[in-house]
Amino acid sequence: MKADKVLNAKGLACPMPIVKTRKEMKEMEAGEILEIQATDKGAKADLTAWANSGGHTLLDHEEADDVFTFWIKKG
Repeated sequence: MKADKVLNAKGLACPMPIVKTRKEMKEMEAGEILEIQATDKGAKADLTAWANSGGHTLLDHEEADDVFTFWIKKG
């Protein structure tokens, strides 16, 4: 999936992936897609809930080699 920006949150523990995602999203325009790469196992639940509560859309996610990748479209 093509992203407008990529955020490397690998090695960061909760809540830092969310904090960094929120900061990046503030700088983006509505409709743009942010790709987030994280290694924190709680990131899936956290980012899904954060996207829904913030009016954003979690387009997709995948896991490979202990790295979780998420694509969130800014609402």
